[in-house]
Amino acid sequence: MTRRLAALSAVPVLLLLVGCGAVEEAAGNAASEAASKVATAAAVEVTRQICAVVQDGLVGAEDKQVLAGLVTAAEAAGVPSDITTPLRQIADAGDQVPAESVQALKDACPA
Repeated sequence: MTRRLAALSAVPVLLLLVGCGAVEEAAGNAASEAASKVATAAAVEVTRQICAVVQDGLVGAEDKQVLAGLVTAAEAAGVPSDITTPLRQIADAGDQVPAESVQALKDACPA
């Protein structure tokens, strides 16, 4: 009888542990999904800022400075390489902004 009572008293503990595991997994999945949404939103916002600068196809010294400041943010946010590669080329260029990089960047921007 004592063994039966001991076994029965272990059932709620076992259910609690299984339930905690499921709750922990659900919380982990929710956190992962939320982080993914934040990362996607960051990439979209950085891309929007970059594309706003090159929209007219003209990149002056001030625009170049703005774009250079967005390189690290774009790379960290996971912006695709069709945008980050020409962006990096523009940022690394000297006084002359490479027209082909500006065009490549403009072409990569969503319409």
